[in-house]
Amino acid sequence: MTGGTVSVAHSVVARMVRRAAVAAPGVVRVGRGGPAILARLAPPAVGVRVRTDGLHVRVTVVARPGHDLRVVARDVRDAVAATVERLLGLELAEVTVVIDGVGE
Repeated sequence: MTGGTVSVAHSVVARMVRRAAVAAPGVVRVGRGGPAILARLAPPAVGVRVRTDGLHVRVTVVARPGHDLRVVARDVRDAVAATVERLLGLELAEVTVVIDGVGE
């Protein structure tokens, strides 16, 4: 069989991004730090946008104490890129990592 197209829902991409990010060393969780009430008012922890130049991903994480935040951000970015490009076969334009707290 040849031809045809495959579509991947934004929710599937977001779920894969979340799994990749939480598996990165130094990440406690994907989400916001601080009081839960503020987290409800904030945008989602994982955002996925499709633009003409490719997929744009934004992921917010809470880091473990004692980890170099630059390294955590790099590891999350690398894990997300590997997931999106290799496992999902999508073209990735940008990954933005926001570290919104440090905690357990």
